[in-house]
Amino acid sequence: MNSLIIKGNWKEMSGKLKQKFAGLTDDDLLFAEGKEDELSGRLQKKLGKTKEQIRNIIENL
Repeated sequence: MNSLIIKGNWKEMSGKLKQKFAGLTDDDLLFAEGKEDELSGRLQKKLGKTKEQIRNIIENL
């Protein structure tokens, strides 16, 4: 995931993710700069997807 893209648009992107995947919570979508892998890991676990699938989902929002 590109941290610049996430940082700039994360509030909007996280809202879209919550719409697309109703089971996601605010805690699942917490983003801290420099901890993109942590966010990716939470999403992988919660959604049952691979890191590449998570990246594709976020890039295509």
